[in-house]
Amino acid sequence: MTRKLKIGVFGGARGRVMIEVLMYHPDAELVAVCDKYQPILDSVAAKAKELGQTVACYPDFEDFIQHDMDAVVLANYAIEHAPFAIRCMEAGMHVLSEVLPSETMAQAVELIECVERTGKVYAYAENYCYMNDTFEMWRRCKAGDIGEVQYCEAAYKHDCSGGWVGITYGEREHWRNHLIPTFYCTHSLGPVMMMTGARPVQVVGFENPPLDCFFELGHPGGHASGIEMVTMDNGAVIHSVHGPLKCEPPEVKYNVYGAKGAMRGQGGQVYFYREGEHYGQGESQQYAPEKFVALDKALGSGVDTHGGSDFYPTHCFIEKILGRPDGQWSIDVYQAVDMGICGILAYRSILNGNQPVKVPNLRNPEERDAYRNDHACTNPAVAGNQLIPCSSYGERDLPDELFDKLRAQWEGK
Repeated sequence: MTRKLKIGVFGGARGRVMIEVLMYHPDAELVAVCDKYQPILDSVAAKAKELGQTVACYPDFEDFIQHDMDAVVLANYAIEHAPFAIRCMEAGMHVLSEVLPSETMAQAVELIECVERTGKVYAYAENYCYMNDTFEMWRRCKAGDIGEVQYCEAAYKHDCSGGWVGITYGEREHWRNHLIPTFYCTHSLGPVMMMTGARPVQVVGFENPPLDCFFELGHPGGHASGIEMVTMDNGAVIHSVHGPLKCEPPEVKYNVYGAKGAMRGQGGQVYFYREGEHYGQGESQQYAPEKFVALDKALGSGVDTHGGSDFYPTHCFIEKILGRPDGQWSIDVYQAVDMGICGILAYRSILNGNQPVKVPNLRNPEERDAYRNDHACTNPAVAGNQLIPCSSYGERDLPDELFDKLRAQWEGK
C-alpha cells in the first residue's frame, strides 16, 4: 500500500492527541473528526487550515461513519467503545479503541466475534503500556532479561476530584458518575499484564471505603479506589491498585519480578536488577530509557503527553494495518479484553465477599456462551434487569439541586 491510510477520529476531547499524531504521521491522513461539541470541531478545522489539510468535521456519528475512511479511532465515552467499534468494523473499517474495551461481558464476546468475523484490525490504545519506563520494561521482559515473570505490582493512584466537574459536566448520568471501583483498571493492570506475556485465569477484587468528596461531586457511590489480585496462567500474581486515593502528585509505578531479576518503573526511570552467577548477587542499574520504536516519528509528531506514550498506540495501529514490524507492539482484541474483563469480574468478587472469580479465555468459542447474555453493569440502558450498584457500600440518593449547582459550576456561572 503506497497511499496514506485515511483515518477518522470519533471524540475530539480525548482524541485530541490522536488528531495531532494523524496530522503529522507520514503514513496516515486525518480525514474526519466527529464530536458533539462545536468548539472542538472549530479547533480541528482551524488547525487543519493552518497545515493546509482538509478535515471533514461532523457533529453527528451517523454522518461521520459514512465518510470514506480506512480506519477509525474511538475516543468517545469509555462505556461506549465496544458498540461503536462493532459498527465501524461492520462498516469495513479498522478500529483503534481508547480505554476501556467493553462495558459488559456480553460486549466483550460481541467485540471478539466481530473482529474474527470481519478480519479487521482492532487495536487497544492503553497508552500507559507505552510510557518511557513501561515500554522499556515490556521490551526487556519480552526479551527474557529477568526470566519468567513471577509477581507484579502496579499502581495508578490519581485523585481526580479537583477536575471532576470539568470531566462530568455536572451531569447526573455521565458515565464517570456511575463508575464501579474496579472498572478503570487497565492503566495499572495493562502494562504489567503485557510484561508477563501471560493470560489471566482468576481475579479477586477489593473496594476501599467511599470518599465523601465524591458524593458532593455527583457520584452516588463515593467513587472509591479498586484493587485486583490477578493470577495469570503461568502462575504469576499481579497486584493492581487504581483510583482516587488522596496523594499528590499522582502515583504511577510498576514493579515486576522474574526468576532471574526484577525491574521497577516510575517517573520515566527504569531500575533494573539481574542475578549473576551467585545466588543473591548481580548487576543493578538505573537509567532513563529512550523509545526504541520510531523515535524520529514520535518526535516529529510533537505529541509528548502521558510520559511520551500517546504517540505509540496510534503509530503501532497504523503499522499493524500496514503489516510492518512496529505493529507487533499493537495490543490486540484478546489482550484488550483480558485486561478489561479483569475489572468487570473483580467487582463481582467484591459483591460476593471478595471470593475468587474465574477469568474465562474468550479466545475459545466454547467459553463464550456463558457470557453472551451477561449484561450486568451500572448502565440501565444496557443492563436491563441485570443492573448492579456502583458501590458495594450502597448508593446515596443525590438531589437534583446538587447537579444544578455542579452544572452551573461547569458552565462558569
